[in-house]
Amino acid sequence: MRFSDLSLSTIHHALRTKGVVYQCGPFTIQLKANIPSLAAQIHNLFAHYPFINNDVLINFRVNLVRPHTHRYWWRPQVQFKTAEGDPGMAPFPLDHALPMLEWGTNWCIASQSHFYLMLHSAVVEYLGKGVLLPAWPGSGKSTLCAAFAMRGWRMLSDEFGLIDLETGLIQPLPKLIPLKNQSIEVIRNFAPDAVIGPLFTKTRKGDVAHFRPPLASVAQSDIQAKPRLVIFPKYQPDTRFKLIEVTKAQALLRLANNAFNYQVVGKKGFQAVKSLIDQSSCYELYFNDLDTVIENLQQLIKSLPSEE
Repeated sequence: MRFSDLSLSTIHHALRTKGVVYQCGPFTIQLKANIPSLAAQIHNLFAHYPFINNDVLINFRVNLVRPHTHRYWWRPQVQFKTAEGDPGMAPFPLDHALPMLEWGTNWCIASQSHFYLMLHSAVVEYLGKGVLLPAWPGSGKSTLCAAFAMRGWRMLSDEFGLIDLETGLIQPLPKLIPLKNQSIEVIRNFAPDAVIGPLFTKTRKGDVAHFRPPLASVAQSDIQAKPRLVIFPKYQPDTRFKLIEVTKAQALLRLANNAFNYQVVGKKGFQAVKSLIDQSSCYELYFNDLDTVIENLQQLIKSLPSEE
């Protein structure tokens, strides 16, 4: 059963009582929240996620609560709480509950998922070949990830490149993509049929609206991908498309510095990065046109030698 199979009233009732339990990639999350507006947003944006109605092992138990202060009625706020620890997030305005849920869930994953090497990277797949797009905020990786997804590529993640420390494969985690500022209209214009949630203005990261991952990507969350390309993207307003090869030594160092938990996982992290680089071609990408990027990278992937 998926959230799309449920009524809005069912989701709202579950949120404020026992909580909704859903699957996102390898993680099972229980969410409680007595915030009426949130139910409609989840019904729309979580539509493809599996809704779990039986006893399962829960990875993260999270709760969006309203602080019982004078702000309860005047400029009401919401706080992110979890049974797994305290992220120390300051309260958000009540109508920013969805961005708080998304950022709080990121904290849960980043702080407790050390059985993966976690790269700060978007990840997509085309013709069975995994493509990592490691970059820090502002480089355009989330915009690229949404654009690839709307052109039929499999979306694995816009934020976490989860590398299985045992197999070296990429674990999908198709979370909502928080498009920011100009990227919101870029994707609306690029793909008018994309499902994008409400606009949250003046958040701590600017204006934000959430892109819903395609059903096909969510449905294949249990299928890991083999990395074949590592591409470091950078949006440049005056560059339509430029691809520059990067040496494997340079790429290894950049990936290691890009990881959330490279020092935590130690030797296994180094081995995972080395293995990933050994089997991948590595490039820097400069771009300002999404269609041109997609067309050229599809041709590049088709030209990659077949694996033995």
